[in-house]
Amino acid sequence: MTTPGTRRGLNPDSPLARLIAGPMRPGRLTWIGLRPARREPLVSVDRAQITVEAGLVGDHYAGRPGGPRQVTLIQAEDLAAIAAFLGRAEPASPFDLRRNLVVAGINLQGLSDKRFRIGGAVLEATGGCHPCGRMNAILGEGGYNAVRGRGGLTARVIEGGEIAVEDAVTVLSF
Repeated sequence: MTTPGTRRGLNPDSPLARLIAGPMRPGRLTWIGLRPARREPLVSVDRAQITVEAGLVGDHYAGRPGGPRQVTLIQAEDLAAIAAFLGRAEPASPFDLRRNLVVAGINLQGLSDKRFRIGGAVLEATGGCHPCGRMNAILGEGGYNAVRGRGGLTARVIEGGEIAVEDAVTVLSF
């Protein structure tokens, strides 16, 4: 694990690196979705098992040990922003965005280069979860650009465990 900010080319002793490594309020898990197969509708569940070997059990990305995209996350706050960019009053649906986990109250960008705990599992952020070309087909014209910069992040599993809706999302110090 690298020191927060070093992937961005920052000196770990710089003021900006210290701010990036600073404390964050915990968030909470608000939704869990499993994608049973590629292009199949998501299934919403209240709890799920995460393993190092399989990632999110029941998801089509399962079985890719240590892969950088074992779990995908998006902020609930970004669902509202995406809808606003599309001129809609109601937040975008996590079913449409096809992410596994929706979290609220924590800035996912602040988890970059960090490990974090959700319920009994420990994940490590591996990068941004960028929109795919299907966003226009799913969300309508402009869908791709509405999601740009707000698609969430990808993570690999460091420690498996059970997660459940309403679990805390906390940054781990290292």
